[in-house]
Amino acid sequence: MAQGPFRLAPSRLAPFPQVLWPKVFWPAGSVVRICRGALALLLSLLLLAPAASAALPEGNAVKDPAAILRNALPVDAPRLQDLQHRLEDTSDDLRAKRWTALANTVRRSQSLLSSTRNGILADFQPADQERAAGLLDNLESQLQEMAAAAGSQQRDGFLDARRSALASLGEAEALLVGDFPFAIPAEFDGLPRLLGRATVRISTTKGDLTAVADGYNAPLTAGAFVDLVQRGFYDGLPFVRAEDFYVLQTGDPKGPDQGYVDPRTGQERTVPLEIRVPGEAAPFYNQTFEDLGRYKATPMLPFATFGTLGWAHSDERLDDGSSQFFFFLYEPELTPAGLNLVDGRYAAFGYVVDGFDVLGELGVDDAIVKATVIDGADNLKPHG
Repeated sequence: MAQGPFRLAPSRLAPFPQVLWPKVFWPAGSVVRICRGALALLLSLLLLAPAASAALPEGNAVKDPAAILRNALPVDAPRLQDLQHRLEDTSDDLRAKRWTALANTVRRSQSLLSSTRNGILADFQPADQERAAGLLDNLESQLQEMAAAAGSQQRDGFLDARRSALASLGEAEALLVGDFPFAIPAEFDGLPRLLGRATVRISTTKGDLTAVADGYNAPLTAGAFVDLVQRGFYDGLPFVRAEDFYVLQTGDPKGPDQGYVDPRTGQERTVPLEIRVPGEAAPFYNQTFEDLGRYKATPMLPFATFGTLGWAHSDERLDDGSSQFFFFLYEPELTPAGLNLVDGRYAAFGYVVDGFDVLGELGVDDAIVKATVIDGADNLKPHG
Protein backbone atom coordinates (compact mmCIF):
# COMPACT_ATOMS: atom_id res chain seq x y z
CA MET A 1 0.00 0.00 0.00
CA ALA A 2 2.66 2.51 0.99
CA GLN A 3 5.29 3.75 -1.40
CA GLY A 4 8.92 2.99 -0.64
CA PRO A 5 10.19 5.01 2.30
CA PHE A 6 13.20 7.20 1.97
CA ARG A 7 15.90 8.62 4.20
CA LEU A 8 16.23 12.28 5.04
CA ALA A 9 19.92 13.11 4.97
CA PRO A 10 21.56 16.52 5.40
CA SER A 11 22.31 16.78 1.69
CA ARG A 12 19.78 14.69 -0.21
CA LEU A 13 16.54 12.71 -0.30
CA ALA A 14 17.33 9.16 -1.42
CA PRO A 15 14.57 6.61 -2.07
CA PHE A 16 14.97 3.13 -0.60
CA PRO A 17 13.86 0.16 -2.72
CA GLN A 18 10.32 -0.79 -1.76
CA VAL A 19 11.27 -4.44 -1.49
CA LEU A 20 13.28 -3.63 1.61
CA TRP A 21 10.22 -2.16 3.33
CA PRO A 22 7.18 -4.08 2.11
CA LYS A 23 4.79 -3.29 4.97
CA VAL A 24 5.80 -0.01 6.56
CA PHE A 25 3.57 3.05 6.37
CA TRP A 26 5.90 5.97 5.69
CA PRO A 27 5.21 9.06 7.78
CA ALA A 28 6.23 11.78 5.36
CA GLY A 29 4.23 11.75 2.11
CA SER A 30 5.45 10.97 -1.36
CA VAL A 31 8.99 11.59 -2.54
CA VAL A 32 7.87 14.14 -5.11
CA ARG A 33 5.66 15.98 -2.64
CA ILE A 34 8.35 16.17 0.01
CA CYS A 35 11.08 17.13 -2.48
CA ARG A 36 8.89 20.03 -3.57
CA GLY A 37 8.21 20.95 0.03
CA ALA A 38 11.88 20.75 0.94
CA LEU A 39 12.82 22.89 -2.06
CA ALA A 40 10.19 25.46 -1.17
CA LEU A 41 11.41 25.53 2.41
CA LEU A 42 15.01 25.94 1.30
CA LEU A 43 14.13 28.78 -1.05
CA SER A 44 12.05 30.52 1.60
CA LEU A 45 14.88 30.32 4.09
CA LEU A 46 17.35 31.68 1.55
CA LEU A 47 15.02 34.55 0.76
CA LEU A 48 14.68 35.35 4.43
CA ALA A 49 18.39 35.16 5.17
CA PRO A 50 19.20 38.89 4.75
CA ALA A 51 16.48 39.79 7.27
CA ALA A 52 17.21 37.23 9.94
CA SER A 53 15.27 39.13 12.58
CA ALA A 54 12.07 38.56 10.61
CA ALA A 55 12.47 34.79 10.54
CA LEU A 56 11.36 32.51 13.32
CA PRO A 57 14.44 31.74 15.43
CA GLU A 58 14.69 28.01 15.95
CA GLY A 59 15.19 28.53 19.68
CA ASN A 60 11.76 30.17 20.00
CA ALA A 61 9.87 26.95 19.32
CA VAL A 62 8.65 25.15 22.43
CA LYS A 63 10.58 21.86 22.59
CA ASP A 64 9.83 20.69 26.13
CA PRO A 65 7.13 17.99 26.03
CA ALA A 66 5.90 18.93 29.51
CA ALA A 67 5.45 22.54 28.38
CA ILE A 68 3.64 21.48 25.19
CA LEU A 69 1.28 19.31 27.20
CA ARG A 70 0.61 22.12 29.70
CA ASN A 71 -0.16 24.58 26.91
CA ALA A 72 -2.42 22.04 25.17
CA LEU A 73 -4.78 21.66 28.13
CA PRO A 74 -8.32 22.89 27.35
CA VAL A 75 -8.47 25.37 30.22
CA ASP A 76 -9.02 29.10 30.57
CA ALA A 77 -6.98 29.98 33.65
CA PRO A 78 -5.29 33.31 32.88
CA ARG A 79 -3.80 33.86 36.35
CA LEU A 80 -2.21 30.42 36.56
CA GLN A 81 -1.15 30.55 32.92
CA ASP A 82 0.42 33.97 33.41
CA LEU A 83 2.57 32.52 36.20
CA GLN A 84 3.38 29.50 34.03
CA HIS A 85 4.50 31.59 31.07
CA ARG A 86 6.58 33.90 33.26
CA LEU A 87 8.55 30.93 34.54
CA GLU A 88 8.84 29.29 31.11
CA ASP A 89 10.14 32.55 29.66
CA THR A 90 13.13 32.58 32.01
CA SER A 91 14.99 30.24 29.65
CA ASP A 92 16.65 33.02 27.64
CA ASP A 93 17.84 34.83 30.77
CA LEU A 94 19.10 31.57 32.21
CA ARG A 95 21.09 30.75 29.07
CA ALA A 96 22.62 34.23 29.15
CA LYS A 97 23.25 34.02 32.92
CA ARG A 98 21.31 37.21 33.56
CA TRP A 99 20.90 36.48 37.23
CA THR A 100 19.52 39.90 38.21
CA ALA A 101 16.77 39.59 35.61
CA LEU A 102 15.98 36.06 36.82
CA ALA A 103 15.78 37.21 40.43
CA ASN A 104 13.44 40.03 39.41
CA THR A 105 11.17 37.66 37.46
CA VAL A 106 10.91 35.29 40.40
CA ARG A 107 10.21 38.15 42.79
CA ARG A 108 7.42 39.47 40.57
CA SER A 109 6.01 35.94 40.26
CA GLN A 110 5.97 35.59 44.04
CA SER A 111 4.15 38.90 44.34
CA LEU A 112 1.65 37.90 41.67
CA LEU A 113 0.93 34.60 43.38
CA SER A 114 0.41 36.32 46.71
CA SER A 115 -1.98 38.94 45.30
CA THR A 116 -4.04 36.55 43.17
CA ARG A 117 -4.05 33.44 45.35
CA ASN A 118 -7.63 33.86 46.57
CA GLY A 119 -8.88 34.52 43.05
CA ILE A 120 -7.04 31.50 41.72
CA LEU A 121 -8.56 29.23 44.36
CA ALA A 122 -12.04 30.58 43.63
CA ASP A 123 -11.80 29.16 40.10
CA PHE A 124 -11.67 25.57 41.39
CA GLN A 125 -14.61 23.38 42.20
CA PRO A 126 -15.14 23.00 45.97
CA ALA A 127 -14.05 19.37 45.85
CA ASP A 128 -10.72 20.40 44.29
CA GLN A 129 -9.92 23.45 46.37
CA GLU A 130 -8.00 21.62 49.10
CA ARG A 131 -5.79 19.93 46.51
CA ALA A 132 -5.36 23.24 44.68
CA ALA A 133 -4.37 25.03 47.90
CA GLY A 134 -1.73 22.38 48.53
CA LEU A 135 -0.34 22.86 45.03
CA LEU A 136 -0.16 26.62 45.55
CA ASP A 137 1.65 26.05 48.85
CA ASN A 138 4.13 23.88 46.96
CA LEU A 139 4.48 26.59 44.35
CA GLU A 140 5.32 29.19 46.99
CA SER A 141 8.10 26.97 48.33
CA GLN A 142 9.38 26.25 44.83
CA LEU A 143 9.49 29.96 43.98
CA GLN A 144 11.52 30.52 47.14
CA GLU A 145 13.96 27.85 45.96
CA MET A 146 14.17 29.55 42.57
CA ALA A 147 14.88 32.89 44.23
CA ALA A 148 17.64 31.35 46.36
CA ALA A 149 19.19 29.68 43.32
CA ALA A 150 19.09 32.93 41.36
CA GLY A 151 20.70 34.76 44.25
CA SER A 152 23.54 32.23 44.46
CA GLN A 153 23.75 31.87 40.66
CA GLN A 154 23.15 28.12 40.75
CA ARG A 155 21.92 27.11 37.32
CA ASP A 156 21.10 23.48 38.14
CA GLY A 157 19.30 24.47 41.33
CA PHE A 158 17.26 27.05 39.43
CA LEU A 159 16.33 24.51 36.76
CA ASP A 160 15.29 21.88 39.31
CA ALA A 161 13.14 24.34 41.25
CA ARG A 162 11.58 25.72 38.07
CA ARG A 163 10.77 22.22 36.85
CA SER A 164 9.00 21.49 40.14
CA ALA A 165 7.15 24.82 40.08
CA LEU A 166 5.93 24.24 36.54
CA ALA A 167 4.81 20.72 37.46
CA SER A 168 2.73 22.19 40.30
CA LEU A 169 1.20 24.74 37.93
CA GLY A 170 0.44 22.05 35.35
CA GLU A 171 -1.21 19.82 37.92
CA ALA A 172 -3.32 22.74 39.14
CA GLU A 173 -4.36 23.62 35.59
CA ALA A 174 -5.32 20.00 34.94
CA LEU A 175 -7.76 20.19 37.87
CA LEU A 176 -9.59 22.97 36.03
CA VAL A 177 -10.37 20.90 32.94
CA GLY A 178 -14.12 20.55 32.70
CA ASP A 179 -16.24 18.66 30.21
CA PHE A 180 -14.62 17.34 27.07
CA PRO A 181 -14.19 20.43 24.88
CA PHE A 182 -15.80 19.39 21.58
CA ALA A 183 -18.05 16.84 19.90
CA ILE A 184 -16.42 14.15 17.77
CA PRO A 185 -18.21 13.77 14.40
CA ALA A 186 -20.85 11.06 14.42
CA GLU A 187 -19.30 9.35 11.40
CA PHE A 188 -16.55 8.13 13.74
CA ASP A 189 -18.88 6.73 16.42
CA GLY A 190 -17.57 3.22 15.87
CA LEU A 191 -14.02 4.15 16.86
CA PRO A 192 -12.56 4.20 20.38
CA ARG A 193 -11.72 7.61 21.77
CA LEU A 194 -9.62 8.94 24.63
CA LEU A 195 -11.57 11.68 26.39
CA GLY A 196 -8.64 13.05 28.37
CA ARG A 197 -5.08 11.83 28.79
CA ALA A 198 -3.45 8.51 29.53
CA THR A 199 0.08 7.61 30.58
CA VAL A 200 1.64 4.53 29.00
CA ARG A 201 4.75 2.65 30.00
CA ILE A 202 6.44 1.10 26.97
CA SER A 203 8.90 -1.59 28.03
CA THR A 204 11.43 -2.35 25.30
CA THR A 205 14.45 -4.58 24.87
CA LYS A 206 16.60 -1.58 25.84
CA GLY A 207 14.55 -0.36 28.81
CA ASP A 208 11.38 1.56 29.63
CA LEU A 209 9.80 4.66 28.10
CA THR A 210 6.94 6.66 29.59
CA ALA A 211 4.61 8.49 27.22
CA VAL A 212 1.50 10.64 27.62
CA ALA A 213 -1.24 10.22 25.01
CA ASP A 214 -3.33 13.40 24.64
CA GLY A 215 -6.98 12.79 23.89
CA TYR A 216 -7.94 16.42 24.44
CA ASN A 217 -6.45 17.29 21.06
CA ALA A 218 -6.34 13.93 19.23
CA PRO A 219 -9.08 11.79 20.82
CA LEU A 220 -9.45 9.25 18.00
CA THR A 221 -5.72 8.81 17.38
CA ALA A 222 -4.84 8.63 21.06
CA GLY A 223 -7.90 6.44 21.62
CA ALA A 224 -6.81 3.95 18.95
CA PHE A 225 -3.33 3.80 20.47
CA VAL A 226 -4.49 3.32 24.06
CA ASP A 227 -7.10 0.78 22.98
CA LEU A 228 -4.41 -1.28 21.24
CA VAL A 229 -2.14 -0.98 24.28
CA GLN A 230 -4.98 -2.31 26.44
CA ARG A 231 -5.46 -5.21 24.02
CA GLY A 232 -1.76 -6.13 24.20
CA PHE A 233 -1.47 -5.54 20.45
CA TYR A 234 1.99 -3.96 20.64
CA ASP A 235 3.50 -6.55 22.98
CA GLY A 236 6.35 -8.34 21.23
CA LEU A 237 6.25 -6.23 18.05
CA PRO A 238 9.62 -5.16 16.61
CA PHE A 239 10.69 -1.72 15.50
CA VAL A 240 10.46 -2.04 11.73
CA ARG A 241 12.13 1.17 10.78
CA ALA A 242 14.81 3.36 12.36
CA GLU A 243 16.08 6.53 10.72
CA ASP A 244 18.74 8.41 12.67
CA PHE A 245 17.48 11.86 13.73
CA TYR A 246 14.09 11.25 12.13
CA VAL A 247 11.76 8.37 13.00
CA LEU A 248 11.56 5.08 14.86
CA GLN A 249 8.49 3.11 13.77
CA THR A 250 6.57 0.10 15.06
CA GLY A 251 3.04 -1.33 15.17
CA ASP A 252 3.23 -3.52 12.07
CA PRO A 253 1.51 -6.78 13.08
CA LYS A 254 2.87 -10.20 12.27
CA GLY A 255 1.46 -11.78 9.15
CA PRO A 256 0.04 -10.19 6.01
CA ASP A 257 -2.07 -7.51 7.69
CA GLN A 258 -0.77 -3.94 7.78
CA GLY A 259 -2.86 -2.86 10.75
CA TYR A 260 -5.25 -3.97 13.48
CA VAL A 261 -8.05 -6.25 12.30
CA ASP A 262 -11.17 -5.81 14.42
CA PRO A 263 -12.29 -9.31 15.49
CA ARG A 264 -15.95 -8.21 15.44
CA THR A 265 -15.91 -7.22 11.78
CA GLY A 266 -12.92 -9.09 10.38
CA GLN A 267 -11.91 -5.78 8.77
CA GLU A 268 -8.89 -3.59 9.36
CA ARG A 269 -9.82 -0.72 11.68
CA THR A 270 -8.72 2.61 10.29
CA VAL A 271 -8.31 5.99 11.96
CA PRO A 272 -8.73 9.35 10.18
CA LEU A 273 -5.98 11.94 10.03
CA GLU A 274 -6.74 14.18 13.01
CA ILE A 275 -5.00 17.51 13.61
CA ARG A 276 -6.13 20.32 15.88
CA VAL A 277 -5.01 23.92 15.38
CA PRO A 278 -4.98 26.62 18.09
CA GLY A 279 -8.07 28.78 17.92
CA GLU A 280 -10.19 26.05 16.33
CA ALA A 281 -12.97 24.47 18.36
CA ALA A 282 -12.24 20.93 17.14
CA PRO A 283 -9.69 19.02 15.08
CA PHE A 284 -9.66 18.90 11.30
CA TYR A 285 -10.19 15.41 9.92
CA ASN A 286 -8.59 13.98 6.78
CA GLN A 287 -7.19 17.34 5.68
CA THR A 288 -3.54 18.34 5.65
CA PHE A 289 -2.36 21.90 6.20
CA GLU A 290 -1.75 22.04 2.45
CA ASP A 291 -5.37 21.07 1.82
CA LEU A 292 -6.49 23.77 4.24
CA GLY A 293 -4.13 26.42 2.90
CA ARG A 294 -2.58 26.82 6.35
CA TYR A 295 1.05 26.47 5.39
CA LYS A 296 2.39 28.36 8.42
CA ALA A 297 0.07 26.85 11.03
CA THR A 298 1.40 25.14 14.14
CA PRO A 299 -0.69 22.25 15.52
CA MET A 300 -1.73 22.07 19.14
CA LEU A 301 0.48 18.97 19.29
CA PRO A 302 3.49 19.80 17.11
CA PHE A 303 6.32 17.54 16.04
CA ALA A 304 8.68 19.73 18.01
CA THR A 305 10.47 17.52 20.48
CA PHE A 306 12.39 14.27 20.73
CA GLY A 307 9.88 11.47 21.27
CA THR A 308 6.77 13.03 19.74
CA LEU A 309 4.30 10.21 19.03
CA GLY A 310 3.03 10.23 15.45
CA TRP A 311 0.38 8.09 13.70
CA ALA A 312 1.42 6.58 10.37
CA HIS A 313 -0.73 6.34 7.27
CA SER A 314 -0.04 5.32 3.69
CA ASP A 315 0.99 7.64 0.91
CA GLU A 316 -2.27 7.03 -0.93
CA ARG A 317 -4.83 7.89 1.74
CA LEU A 318 -5.04 10.08 4.82
CA ASP A 319 -7.62 7.95 6.62
CA ASP A 320 -5.98 4.51 6.51
CA GLY A 321 -3.78 4.70 9.59
CA SER A 322 -4.54 1.64 11.70
CA SER A 323 -1.91 0.61 14.24
CA GLN A 324 1.53 1.72 13.11
CA PHE A 325 3.02 4.68 14.92
CA PHE A 326 6.40 6.36 15.12
CA PHE A 327 8.57 8.24 17.54
CA PHE A 328 9.77 11.49 15.99
CA LEU A 329 13.50 11.72 16.66
CA TYR A 330 13.79 15.48 16.73
CA GLU A 331 17.14 16.83 15.54
CA PRO A 332 17.23 20.64 15.40
CA GLU A 333 19.66 20.81 12.48
CA LEU A 334 17.61 18.47 10.27
CA THR A 335 14.04 18.80 11.48
CA PRO A 336 13.77 22.16 13.30
CA ALA A 337 10.72 22.75 15.45
CA GLY A 338 8.17 24.75 13.48
CA LEU A 339 9.97 24.12 10.18
CA ASN A 340 9.72 20.37 9.64
CA LEU A 341 7.88 18.47 6.92
CA VAL A 342 5.70 16.37 9.23
CA ASP A 343 3.49 18.95 10.99
CA GLY A 344 0.19 19.22 9.20
CA ARG A 345 0.68 15.97 7.27
CA TYR A 346 0.63 13.48 10.15
CA ALA A 347 -1.16 13.42 13.48
CA ALA A 348 0.84 13.79 16.67
CA PHE A 349 -1.01 12.30 19.62
CA GLY A 350 1.36 12.54 22.57
CA TYR A 351 4.91 12.70 23.84
CA VAL A 352 7.55 10.62 25.54
CA VAL A 353 8.10 12.26 28.94
CA ASP A 354 10.67 9.87 30.44
CA GLY A 355 13.20 7.37 29.12
CA PHE A 356 14.85 9.57 26.50
CA ASP A 357 18.19 7.79 26.85
CA VAL A 358 16.44 4.49 26.11
CA LEU A 359 14.68 5.96 23.08
CA GLY A 360 18.00 7.17 21.70
CA GLU A 361 19.41 3.63 21.82
CA LEU A 362 16.53 1.82 20.08
CA GLY A 363 16.83 0.47 16.53
CA VAL A 364 15.50 -2.20 14.19
CA ASP A 365 17.12 -4.94 16.26
CA ASP A 366 14.87 -4.00 19.19
CA ALA A 367 11.23 -4.55 20.05
CA ILE A 368 8.45 -3.57 22.40
CA VAL A 369 8.32 -6.16 25.17
CA LYS A 370 5.09 -4.87 26.73
CA ALA A 371 3.04 -1.68 26.70
CA THR A 372 0.88 -0.87 29.73
CA VAL A 373 -1.53 1.95 30.58
CA ILE A 374 -0.44 3.13 34.03
CA ASP A 375 -2.79 6.11 34.38
CA GLY A 376 -5.91 7.44 32.67
CA ALA A 377 -7.35 4.12 31.47
CA ASP A 378 -10.82 5.28 32.54
CA ASN A 379 -10.64 8.06 29.94
CA LEU A 380 -10.80 5.47 27.13
CA LYS A 381 -14.29 4.92 25.70
CA PRO A 382 -14.89 2.06 23.25
CA HIS A 383 -17.09 4.07 20.89
CA GLY A 384 -19.21 7.18 20.55
